[in-house]
Amino acid sequence: MTDHLFNLHGDVLAAMRRGPKAFSKLAFALSEAEEPTDTALGHFQDRIVAAGPGDELTALWHRTLTAWDLTEQADWSTAPARTDARRSDAYDRLGFGADLRKALDHAVPVFKEPGATVISKEFTPWYSRDTAAARAFYWNSYEQTLRRKGWSDAAVSSLDEASHAVVERLSDPTRAEAYGARGLVVGYVQSGKTANFTGVTAKAIDAGYRLVIILGGTLNLLRGQTQRRLDMELIGQENILRGADPADTDALVGVDYQDDEDWPAKFVSHGGRPSTRGSFDIERLTRRSKDYQSLETGIRALEIDKLDRAQPLYVPVNLHHAAARVMVVKKNQSVLKKLITDLKKIGPILSEIPALIIDDESDQASVNTTDPKKWEDGKVTRKAINGQITQLLGLLPRAQYVGYTATPFANVFVDPGDAEDIFPRDFLISLPRPTGYMGVQDFHDLETEGSAEETHVRGIYDDTGDRLQEALDAFILTGAMKLYRAAHGVPEDPFRHHTMLVHESIRMAEHAALALRINSMWHQSAYTGHEGHARLAALLVADFQRFVDDDLPTPTSYDELKPYVFEARRLINSGGEPVIVVNGDTERDYEQPELDFDRTPNVWKILVGGTKLSRGFTIEGLTVTYYRRTTQQADTLMQMGRWFGFRPGYRDLVRLYIGREEPLGKKKTVDLYEAFEAICRDEETFRAQLTRYATLVDGKPQVTPAQIPPLVSQHLSWLKPAARNKMFNAELMEIRSPGQWVEPTAYPTGAADLRHNAEMWLPALEALSQDISVFVTLSEDDRGSYVRYQARTAVLSHEQLLGIMSSLAWGRPELFEPHLTYLKDNSDGGCATDDWALILPQTSGLTSTTAGILGSQPLTLVQRRRNARGVFNRISGVSHRQSAERIAGVRPACEDDPFASQFHQPRRGAVLLYPVVDPSLGNPADLVVAGSIDPAKVVLAAAFIPASDPLSKPVPYVRFRAIDSTRGEEPTIGSK
Repeated sequence: MTDHLFNLHGDVLAAMRRGPKAFSKLAFALSEAEEPTDTALGHFQDRIVAAGPGDELTALWHRTLTAWDLTEQADWSTAPARTDARRSDAYDRLGFGADLRKALDHAVPVFKEPGATVISKEFTPWYSRDTAAARAFYWNSYEQTLRRKGWSDAAVSSLDEASHAVVERLSDPTRAEAYGARGLVVGYVQSGKTANFTGVTAKAIDAGYRLVIILGGTLNLLRGQTQRRLDMELIGQENILRGADPADTDALVGVDYQDDEDWPAKFVSHGGRPSTRGSFDIERLTRRSKDYQSLETGIRALEIDKLDRAQPLYVPVNLHHAAARVMVVKKNQSVLKKLITDLKKIGPILSEIPALIIDDESDQASVNTTDPKKWEDGKVTRKAINGQITQLLGLLPRAQYVGYTATPFANVFVDPGDAEDIFPRDFLISLPRPTGYMGVQDFHDLETEGSAEETHVRGIYDDTGDRLQEALDAFILTGAMKLYRAAHGVPEDPFRHHTMLVHESIRMAEHAALALRINSMWHQSAYTGHEGHARLAALLVADFQRFVDDDLPTPTSYDELKPYVFEARRLINSGGEPVIVVNGDTERDYEQPELDFDRTPNVWKILVGGTKLSRGFTIEGLTVTYYRRTTQQADTLMQMGRWFGFRPGYRDLVRLYIGREEPLGKKKTVDLYEAFEAICRDEETFRAQLTRYATLVDGKPQVTPAQIPPLVSQHLSWLKPAARNKMFNAELMEIRSPGQWVEPTAYPTGAADLRHNAEMWLPALEALSQDISVFVTLSEDDRGSYVRYQARTAVLSHEQLLGIMSSLAWGRPELFEPHLTYLKDNSDGGCATDDWALILPQTSGLTSTTAGILGSQPLTLVQRRRNARGVFNRISGVSHRQSAERIAGVRPACEDDPFASQFHQPRRGAVLLYPVVDPSLGNPADLVVAGSIDPAKVVLAAAFIPASDPLSKPVPYVRFRAIDSTRGEEPTIGSK
């Protein structure tokens, strides 16, 4: 039966391509005479209110309203995207009344999750929504594919917006003047970056880009994964077959995917060759099992025919009739050399080809890691892959470069002043955290009391033993629970694969020994006997039944689950041993049928490995992770977090067994769970900075990526943002040290500078009290002993202290500048200090010397010696710090130290100030003349500790920024 109402609404909404319009007027104009009631809004409202699951009309309006809600820049509304105000504007333009609005809001709630964050240069608009809709063959096909896969309207619309934001910032492929944009897209580990760059590819080739080069990892395994994904979801059956009859087995010889379990059912079909359906074909220059090949066929494949040979390729009459070329190329020196050699043979047409280079995992191999200090005559020396990427960009002047990564730190340390390199000078886009994604935040209770750690994390401590047997038990138990759920109505596709990851070491010999141990342990686990079942039953009660998702079927007893345990064990044992070792130096080490998640119906295995089980490698069905490997680079550690991703139907079953006391070096132990939490904070700080500058001012960007190379944070002293060779171009910008001492030691030696510094401190010296305060330092071992010291004191406002510290001369200013940046922010997120207690310790012994400085009252002089580098080893006396810490709130108030307790108040820090004389100048007493000392012979040296709130959890960290070689000493962005 024909659904007239659905058809009418489809026609009306199709006429609203530019945004909502008066619905009733359009409905009246487009309705058929025999169905007049279809134009009545009351009839529409009744349908929406009564609609059940799967109603096509509700789905149509869900897609439409969500798309309007999420449009970042709507010509028809001034309200921000993802707000009730934006939805209200849509209803106003549609002419809908209160009751219909209420019904639609109930059926289609406003999607308010944040969208992509964009830092961008101004660009010439060319890719409007109308332009995109006019040529959208491949995007429309990809969008339909995502919906068939079960993507929600909000997820599809979010991807549409994020990919549109990338493409609109590329150069217009039809412009006469060549320009190559450089951009970076930052996602989360295993969060769907491939979906985004597939969407970007679809939109870009629709718009006119005719050569797409995707740099797909450093291994054939990863390159093949990306090739298959693109072929399946974008390129499609017809472009793969290239006219071959799918019913003719002889014609299919040599055609990809004939042994693929998902061919052809899950590969998109365009309903015929796109070139016969008003669009254009895509020619694949690589295949799933074949990287780019040189020879003449490669050259001919890169030659693009022009309809009008007298005109350049980028002219629309040529561009929109030419087939697109797509290749997925491994980041390998010999492969890229073949491609570059072939491109050089093509000749002048290279300058006419609008090209797009997408660099997946762009912080791996692509970044130049040579030391600038070793460059000859200042000429840039590049690593092989970085050099070949810059060659490609040079050969293709119309090439756009877009990097994709979840760990962008190395990319933003690239020199913004190197015009040939891959710094994202045009745009930097941070993708939103997708709905349903399990990331670091889902395993850590940040800032709040939560249940993430209790639910998912099982710590490995010295006193717990290695817990490996428990992890194996959790693996078979969760497999059984997946089978139970599949048998009780939960969609079983996410349960096709069930895996466990064991990552302890980088060494291959240790992998082999560990695999042997796990195999032995597995076979001795008695999963068919009473002992094994007793263990599993206990684990079910003690762990999994406590944290199950109440919306998913769960057995009430182990006896109910027991039949599925036998089946889980059978699947894990199938094909031989339960363990697969994934490591090695050659591609052959990865070509294991049992590891092929595409071709193998069920991969139910324990994977043991190291580095090769990290970056870019998707472990399907990963449910239990056993992780104990240390590293000192944050980006490397984050890429090893394979337990992040989408876990539909079994999110509550995910378990992470992680080392909490792992050795690092000979004497140190580290908490890997704490390390991942620190990375999470680094990541949040990075994204927060992007958000800070993303808001447009008067419709224009506040800053560009080159004006503010994003600051990268480091929350743990032993965990650097990236490897040392990726940080040659990084400078330390800020050191945040809540509740910690900051003690500058690099003071000047010149007489003029020392005199200037004394003059800057003089107002503070004049503010010192005439009365003496007595502070008490108590024994740390609680034996009752103590030390007293006298001091002169004052209270300085934060502005006063900041004014002094900002005006001082320094022997090495770059060492104090990061601390000063921290001091300048006295918000709760900064040093959180409103004023400072100034303390000048005074002594009265026989060897004590006092002197006035620039007319101040007499002050005790102290001696400190500079080291061979010209800086002091320390300034403050250890016995003086305890009272200052009580004033700052780092230590609790104590009645035995009454003056410190009197000085303490919220948001007050403490400063210890010392008039220091270097012993090389002689005895201080000999330098005092008429009760005063020449300020050119005194270093006024300070140590300070910001206020600390004992109820808060202050997190110290440092931040780095890329050095721009073209700016010299010029600040990247002025203070605001």
